[in-house]
Amino acid sequence: MTDRVDEAIAAVWRIESPKLIARLSRMTRDVGKAEDLAQDAFVAALSQWPDEGIPRNPGAWLMTTAKRRAVDAIRRDETLARKSQELAHSLSVAESETDVAAAYEEIDDDLLRLMFVACHPVVSREAHVALTLKLLGGLTTAEIARAFLTAEATIAQRIVRAKRTLAEARVPFEVPSGSERRRRLASILETIYLIFNEGYAATVGDDVLRPELAEDALRLGRMLAALMPDESEVHGLVALMEIQASRMRARVGPSGEPILLLEQDRSKWNRLLIHRGLAALSRAEMLASGHAGSYALQAAIAACHARAATADATDWRRIAALYGALATIAPSPVVELNRAVAVGMAYGPQAGLDIVDELRDEPALRTYHLLPSVRADLLAKLGRTTEARAEFKRAASLARNTRDKALLLARAAGASS
Repeated sequence: MTDRVDEAIAAVWRIESPKLIARLSRMTRDVGKAEDLAQDAFVAALSQWPDEGIPRNPGAWLMTTAKRRAVDAIRRDETLARKSQELAHSLSVAESETDVAAAYEEIDDDLLRLMFVACHPVVSREAHVALTLKLLGGLTTAEIARAFLTAEATIAQRIVRAKRTLAEARVPFEVPSGSERRRRLASILETIYLIFNEGYAATVGDDVLRPELAEDALRLGRMLAALMPDESEVHGLVALMEIQASRMRARVGPSGEPILLLEQDRSKWNRLLIHRGLAALSRAEMLASGHAGSYALQAAIAACHARAATADATDWRRIAALYGALATIAPSPVVELNRAVAVGMAYGPQAGLDIVDELRDEPALRTYHLLPSVRADLLAKLGRTTEARAEFKRAASLARNTRDKALLLARAAGASS
């Protein structure tokens, strides 16, 4: 029984902690202090709920407890006597569970503010991911460390440094406007997609997938879409993640080995996620009014695969055109490499190889295992097996994920037969 209660409490924390921290951050103007208060409330729940039972409204119980602890902490600080009276009064206005429950219905603005704070430019890109998962994903430091195969002390240090930086910079707890809002929103979207990608295609370790991370990113993306319903790129990102996530059951074989897209059993693709993704893409395209952003374009590419009943039915010419459009608004060597794959499928392997060969000296791709992997595949299709085998081996030497490495070595062996 105790184990079930503990699991229920942990689930409550995962769901309620972002809202709790968001509301407390607005009240205290300090993300670190807000997190400490939220965790104190959670410790109190761990102590009381197993004996007393989980309250009818656990989020309201946690909020009330956290607020009371905030008042107590302020009153203990004699140097903040005047501030104590002001803040204590504002925090005690809604003391009853009913009042706090009503306040919870108005929490969306605070969650949105917290997202913008967590991805503020004064914080490093690496810290964005850790802080977002901690504050908005409800993950522990240990869970984040395990997910990214990083030492727990390293993750803890990033989070502590990020919170200290935010406090020292006196970052306002608000949603910016104008160009600053667009700049910060781009950072939020990038952070969520980085989390999703690490779950969908793990860069290191022994597993191809880390489903929990992909699910966390999807949850954050859906939350952001609900908070910002008129932002095309938010819906574009959600569409992209929904459609990609639909393939997860088909991405690995019985022994955990990766299965390439064109070889996947499409009956295993999740039709509900595809439906949700196509709906989000439609929303993104409507809001974009013919000027789709990079996430919407990537979602449109994913939709081409989702709509194809078989691999042979894939509209590669449309995919190549979409990558061309993406390269125009968000040029990068990786986009160009993906365009090469699509061009090779649409117009023949030599056309794709011509594009890849122009990327061979690109510094950003020097250690990227997919460059020699794509080149090897195109060479094999052209019958240049010796060169293909060498490229597959080179790709394997660069791969950091053991499953990817094994697949590439197997393909090298296949190219020699």
